[in-house]
Amino acid sequence: MEIFGFSALFGLLLGFLFGVGCASAVLYTIYNGGYRKAVEDSLRDPLPEKFVRTREITEQGKLPKL
Repeated sequence: MEIFGFSALFGLLLGFLFGVGCASAVLYTIYNGGYRKAVEDSLRDPLPEKFVRTREITEQGKLPKL
């Protein structure tokens, strides 16, 4: 029974570490791809036309239904 406990603990720790690592990689990829570009566009002068139209739509509360 001692071997099972050690194996279960080892598997739990290993699974947790891989899970956190994969989640971090996904979040970094999202930031690297889209979020950073959106922040850059929002700080640009003059603002891009698509950004202005999208902001107007969200401020009016007329979001498209999915």
